[in-house]
Amino acid sequence: MSAPASAAPPEVSHRRMFLIALPMMLSHITVPLLGFVDTTVIGRLGDAALLGAVAVGAVIFDYIFWSFGALRMGTAGMTAQAVGRRDDRGVAETLARALVVGGAVGLLIVLLQVPIGWAAFAAIGASDAVNAALVEYFTIRIWAAPVTLMNYALLGSLTGRGRTDLAFLTQVATNVVNIALTILFVVGMEMGVGGAALGTLIAEVLGLALGFVVVLRLGDNPFAVRRAALLDRAALARMLAVNGDIVVRTLALGAAFLIFNALGARTGDETLAANAVLYNMFAIGAYFLDGFATAAEAVCGQAYGARRPRDFRRAAGIAILWAHVFGVAVAAGFLVGGGAFIDFVSTDPQVRETARLYLVFAALSPLVGALAFAHDGVYIGSTWTAPLRNLMLVSFAFYLALLFLLRDLGNTGLWIAFLAFLASRGIGQQLAFPMLARRHIPLDGSPDPLPSRT
Repeated sequence: MSAPASAAPPEVSHRRMFLIALPMMLSHITVPLLGFVDTTVIGRLGDAALLGAVAVGAVIFDYIFWSFGALRMGTAGMTAQAVGRRDDRGVAETLARALVVGGAVGLLIVLLQVPIGWAAFAAIGASDAVNAALVEYFTIRIWAAPVTLMNYALLGSLTGRGRTDLAFLTQVATNVVNIALTILFVVGMEMGVGGAALGTLIAEVLGLALGFVVVLRLGDNPFAVRRAALLDRAALARMLAVNGDIVVRTLALGAAFLIFNALGARTGDETLAANAVLYNMFAIGAYFLDGFATAAEAVCGQAYGARRPRDFRRAAGIAILWAHVFGVAVAAGFLVGGGAFIDFVSTDPQVRETARLYLVFAALSPLVGALAFAHDGVYIGSTWTAPLRNLMLVSFAFYLALLFLLRDLGNTGLWIAFLAFLASRGIGQQLAFPMLARRHIPLDGSPDPLPSRT
């Protein structure tokens, strides 16, 4: 059982940050491992087109679902602030609203699957062989949308409370089932890319059931929230505004990843497959470092809700420090072991050779993006979502300009632009942070009228 929201927020310290970050780092690592298993199982079939289809399919659904990852992040930020204010009822009502929004948006995605699929395939522009396999993957996995988004709401609620240990258990259980089913369907039952998609769908359903068990055990019943509270206009307006800002931010971030893969696809199936292998390295590093972003969401959000300016600034500093320490460690690990990783994932000699040419770029990505990872958590926990959105759009425009300027460098220019995009995000957030902290958490600790988004 967790401490009630009415308990005083925990003190801010390196130890507290690690206690929250470590379970999420371990949990996040299992997420790219899903892509790693899909890539490895399909990659060892020796067909670059099938490998490319799984890679592109993963990117499409990362873009679709991750675009609405705002639901997890917004729920985490608002829940953390409710904990900081010692508002138990606010914690439960935030979760209930998030579940309703997640389920409704997920159903809309299913209903719009044909135009969504058409737009995604057109944007990627992969070969006919890749598209043929991609259709099978897409038409199965799209049905996971409502369940996936409701899972985001549950995960955000646990994160905002600081109960990342429970979030870890639910995520790992879901991902282990996913991995096992993928191996069973693809290898054991020879279902190909469709088996990988079906494994993910079933695992998400089981994960949702487990998530409900967890929150009920914590004493929360989101189905018992009164209709009037659930539909409170001011609360809904704030949730939609916060989530809307994060959706725009995440769409731009997902678009950057989608463009990266689309431009890689246009250079040939081997380059697409090589970038897919390296993208898994980036994802492993990103999800690993994102543990500190998640910890910042909880600790900074709780301090923000309690109007404790010194604790808030200290929490932000701790998150930034350790994100960079781990960024260095992850980058070094990739530089040393990247070749072995590439050889294990793919048996295609051309894919291996191509991936080695660009290994250094993928290895540096966690370090270059460390500042942005940490500040994402700080901004989300504080619900400074409008600045977060605006800074992302500026970085995205910078990224597009670099892609144009470096277009003659081919895949090398693509990787350089990608790293510059990651760096520009963190730099912009760091420059804006002091002004936002002064504006929304006055030095005397007195609250402003509402935890502001702008």
